[in-house]
Amino acid sequence: MAKQVNGLSDRKKQILKAIVEAHIRGGEPVGSKYIMESKQLTCSSATIRNEMAELESMGLLEQPHTSAGRVPSKQGYRFYVDALLEEYAMTAKEIAQIDQLMKIKMAELDRILDNASKVATSLTNYTGFAVKPRSRSVTVKRFETALIDSHSFILILVASDGSVKTRNIITDSEVDTKRLSHLSDALNELVSGKDAQEITLPIMIGLENRMAGDSALVNTVMKSVYEVMSELDGGELKVSGLDRLLQYPEFSDSAELGELLGAFERKDAILDLVSDTESDSVSVVIGSESSVKVINNSTVVFKPIKNNGKTVGAIGVIGPLRMDYAKVLATLDNLGGNITQLLSDHKHKDKGEDHDG
Repeated sequence: MAKQVNGLSDRKKQILKAIVEAHIRGGEPVGSKYIMESKQLTCSSATIRNEMAELESMGLLEQPHTSAGRVPSKQGYRFYVDALLEEYAMTAKEIAQIDQLMKIKMAELDRILDNASKVATSLTNYTGFAVKPRSRSVTVKRFETALIDSHSFILILVASDGSVKTRNIITDSEVDTKRLSHLSDALNELVSGKDAQEITLPIMIGLENRMAGDSALVNTVMKSVYEVMSELDGGELKVSGLDRLLQYPEFSDSAELGELLGAFERKDAILDLVSDTESDSVSVVIGSESSVKVINNSTVVFKPIKNNGKTVGAIGVIGPLRMDYAKVLATLDNLGGNITQLLSDHKHKDKGEDHDG
């Protein structure tokens, strides 16, 4: 049973920090001899061994197999990230790569995030990802219709985020332009501006009454409306540099790697992880802290992207527990901040152009 971690002595902090950083670099258990030879502390080897044993009893270190050395536990990594991490100074070359991304003159958030995830992969050597989070507040703000023939028409849905979706509707009853105009008026009056949970039974009954009791037509149309709302709320996940995972022995188990790759393909769990965060800063999710079980032996780090006070995306990396946290946090914070600035500049530029025009 691990002891509760309260205040650690400065010496314990130094030893824990040295072990974490040595393990990040080499991936091997770290012993007292290494800490002595690194001259990071001036105490005896016996004292260091005693302190390491204490750190292990607190749950901050683990002793794999029969090795004399120790490795950080997930709790040890968490303490390191929260209390011991020193700020990473980005090199001129790294800053130049981020600046190059910022020279992209485009408004498409998808492309900006996709490029940013590739830059994150290149700079950190971990698998990068870009997320457009679930948008739980997206609604349809306007409905329009276009007649194809007497038994089919196009339903056009303009979402509150500006996207436009269309559905081809086939009906048993006959329709004409007048009936379709009546349908779009009813949808705009009763359904527009509401999310899926707000479209209640009384609203459905109201739609049927407006359409002279044609429940088949209303049900067909509303099924398409719900499908579109689900798409709009669904979020997107793009991954770059999956091959980087293969460079780390932690991912050498093919079954575990397959499960992790499956989580990226299914995307839902990772989208939930990112979409549910309320923080504006870089988030570090270590192993079992995550609800995504298949990343139990991994770390996910991500930075939300803000536009006009709203989270519109996120960029991040996934890698082994022995991640170079200082570099990853600095890289994602820099990238995220620059993208937020890019979106803000584009918005002000558009306003200026509208004003001038």
